[in-house]
Amino acid sequence: MPYYVYRVRPFAQLDKQGEFDTYKTASALAKALRAEAGAGSGGPGGVKLIFADDELHAEDLLCQVREPVPEGDG
Repeated sequence: MPYYVYRVRPFAQLDKQGEFDTYKTASALAKALRAEAGAGSGGPGGVKLIFADDELHAEDLLCQVREPVPEGDG
């Protein structure tokens, strides 16, 4: 299964930044994009790295709303 890097913007706008076979290369891109966004050029949103079966599965996982972890359990 590949690793996907996405720029996630408000209202579930997903911009695929890359697809990689190894975590190391995907992580390097995600870190670079986060550093770029930290410099003020990224705009609202964030960068997510996700491990999924395919691109459709990755986007489905990114759009799911996750329940917050209760206080004291994290």
